[in-house]
Amino acid sequence: MAYEIKDIAPGLWIWRVPHPHWKPGFDWNQIVTSTVVEAGGEIVVIDPLAPPNDAAEIWARLDARPPTAIAILKPDHVRDVDAFVRRYNIPAYGPSLFWRDDIPVTQLTPIDPGTVLPGGLVALYDGRGRGETPLWLPEQRALVFADALTAPGGDLRIWSTPWHKKRTLPALRALLDLPFEHVIVSHGEPVHDRAAYERALEQPPFAG
Repeated sequence: MAYEIKDIAPGLWIWRVPHPHWKPGFDWNQIVTSTVVEAGGEIVVIDPLAPPNDAAEIWARLDARPPTAIAILKPDHVRDVDAFVRRYNIPAYGPSLFWRDDIPVTQLTPIDPGTVLPGGLVALYDGRGRGETPLWLPEQRALVFADALTAPGGDLRIWSTPWHKKRTLPALRALLDLPFEHVIVSHGEPVHDRAAYERALEQPPFAG
């Protein structure tokens, strides 16, 4: 698959492309997901991985309705934030700490749980201690995760941590208070429903 575009709900779509640094044996899939949401007069691109130059359909869609902001959900999902900032001249939001070999040139406005981003997107707490802030998209009734959940075999799973039962499960169960209908993850099958999320809470965590 060179690339894929999928519409999830009005004002919400994703594209999927191969990660250029993926290698066999990694515990995540080579094809990764980037998300675009239009809400509150803003167009926010989430964890974008730049499509290849020949992915003309993705670039045409982005350029037709250019992003107005970028959100990075996790320190190791910096990806191509600098390229998108240069191309669209827009602000970026994300972690305040990064891996030392993957620090963006762009200065990101920090995201913490509870932060409200442009368009009314709300940063959440996932309990995993990995610096991730999933997003709640109220207009689209959707949750967007970086790595807290994954679906390598198609079934939605919680990525394992040493404190899965003590911290992670309570935090993710608390998100059931939100009236979401869609769940988007970066790795594996990208789009799931609320029932899949509920099942994931009852399954053993994914250990890679």
